[in-house]
Amino acid sequence: MKHAASISFDPSRLDWDKGDGLLPVIVQHWRDGRVLMLGYMNREALDATLQSGRVTFYSRSKQRLWTKGESSGNVLDLKAIEADCDRDTLLVRAVPHGPTCHLGTDSCFGDGSAPELAFLGQLDALVMRRHAELPEHSYTTRLFDAGIRRIAQKVGEEGVETALAAVAEDDDALLGEGADLLYHLLVLLRARNLGLADVAARLRERHAD
Repeated sequence: MKHAASISFDPSRLDWDKGDGLLPVIVQHWRDGRVLMLGYMNREALDATLQSGRVTFYSRSKQRLWTKGESSGNVLDLKAIEADCDRDTLLVRAVPHGPTCHLGTDSCFGDGSAPELAFLGQLDALVMRRHAELPEHSYTTRLFDAGIRRIAQKVGEEGVETALAAVAEDDDALLGEGADLLYHLLVLLRARNLGLADVAARLRERHAD
């Protein structure tokens, strides 16, 4: 992980007085935008987070600093941090390692709390893990093993089938073919060490022009 000390953030510009030295902290998944949890930081917890790269809170019940995952191992790796317009609330974007909630769910607000489009980020992350681990008996592994030409061929086939479904079949068929196309496109991108975020960045660039 890139050391979090390289993140440019000035704690002194925050309004620490409003909450008696504590600021609420919303933790958001770095890839798909899901809200994972809400915690609190004092200045010491924020400094520890920036220095270590592991999201650290101030526990109001334990009256001490508490690094997420210090017991479970389900740590949060810091990727970005921002303050709101009033400088009294923090938004932390992080990469979770394991479930964030002590109940075993990815989010403390329940696994059903994510917006539908967030699943594309989750799927992209799963494809990335498949590419790294290549587990046996996985269709995605078989695609990666077959090579980029075969994956590209599948994208072409699914693109044609999606177009045909759009002009000759019902909505359910179109949705099914569209889902197949998106999945195979994610695999093709990952075979070139690219991902959904790279496509989104290109679209954002075009939108800004």
